[in-house]
This record gives sequence, structure tokens and C-alpha cells, in this order.
Amino acid sequence: MRASIDPANWILNGPDDVRSTYYLEEVATEFDAQALKLDWAGVCWDADLRYQKGGWRHHAFKGTRWQNVNSADRQLYLKNAYRVILARARQGMVIYVPTGSDADQTRLPSFYEGIFSCLIKCGLVAVDAVK
Repeated sequence: MRASIDPANWILNGPDDVRSTYYLEEVATEFDAQALKLDWAGVCWDADLRYQKGGWRHHAFKGTRWQNVNSADRQLYLKNAYRVILARARQGMVIYVPTGSDADQTRLPSFYEGIFSCLIKCGLVAVDAVK
């Protein structure tokens, strides 16, 4: 289980403290960030909420594979988790969508291609991926 961030250290401490936001050593989940307003935010969009075949598909990683989320309540919860994270930044945000890998069945490129395309169609600006 991942430990939660300490908001005071994470937000207020400077570049001399690895627990601060100057480093990427500690990340905030939607629960950690729920009441925060950040100047800038970096968001990693994973394959749990995918845009495929013209709509959003909801998944949960359990055991060794992705499973469909069929419960309307759990789908709403997942969508709201992204809504919370995407609403934290005041000045700007970087959304990172992984490219995936054909060598890893849990991170196939097809999981991420629809997400990336949808975000571009919504007006986000793409920057070349670092490989």
C-alpha cells in the first residue's frame, strides 16, 4: 500500500527537500489532492479510464490483468477521480499519456492511443514523447 503525502511538506517545502513538489519522489492521488489548489500539476493518465470505440471505458487492474468496471457507481467514482485531479491546477497542467508497450499485455499501446487522440481533439497541445 502506498503511503499518502504529507501536504505541508509536499507543498510548502523548497527544492532542498525531496518530499516537496520540486521532486517527483512522492505523488498525490485524487484523495491527497482533493482540497489542494496547485499552481502547476502533472497528471499521468493511465489505462483505467480509456477512450475507445467512441466512448469512455472503465477498467480496474486486479491481480495480473485489467477488468471491466460494470457497476455504474464504480464508473462514476473513477470518472470523478480524474475530474478531481484535472481540477487542481491554477496556472497550467501537463497530462502525460504513456505510449504503452507491445511487450507488456497490461500496457498495450491500444489502451492509450484513444485517450491521447481524444485529448488532442479536445484542444490539448501535444509535445513529442520522450523515448
